[in-house]
Amino acid sequence: MNKALFLDRDGVINVEKDYLYKIDDFEFINGIFDLCKHYIDLGYIIIVVTNQSGIARKYYTEKDFSKLTTWMLDEFIRNGIKISYVYHCPHHPSISSVCDCRKPNPGMLLDAQKDFDIDLSSSIVIGDKERDVEAGLNAGLRESYLFDESKKTMNSKATKIVSNLSEIWK
Repeated sequence: MNKALFLDRDGVINVEKDYLYKIDDFEFINGIFDLCKHYIDLGYIIIVVTNQSGIARKYYTEKDFSKLTTWMLDEFIRNGIKISYVYHCPHHPSISSVCDCRKPNPGMLLDAQKDFDIDLSSSIVIGDKERDVEAGLNAGLRESYLFDESKKTMNSKATKIVSNLSEIWK
């Protein structure tokens, strides 16, 4: 079985910008490439799990999301990192429908478990919102990190709250 590092996209891989879908607006978070390289060296596969309600809200399309995702994956490859897959939830419960994939529900992580033969109890999730941590807990992960650059979060169900990605692996 594989172990995975599950990453939220907005706020962990890239700087949070509301409903980001344009390449020109994408900024990588400092340390994301080093973090991924560290976990790949430890034998983890990297999987992105991201809520994308902007699709349900019609702020951008699946095609827009796919274009940005392809560009992002190419940037990771240029930095020597393979992202195994990007799972996304295009739903919003008050607009499209209630679903199993929208975090804090564990649907995307459970899909990854099946698709990549992942041992969830040996996997890790890193998110910038409590719902990311809860999705990991709901999927049976034992280790989670809440990334909060602002240092404002005082309470979380996460294993640890960090303000810099290097705190996770150094």
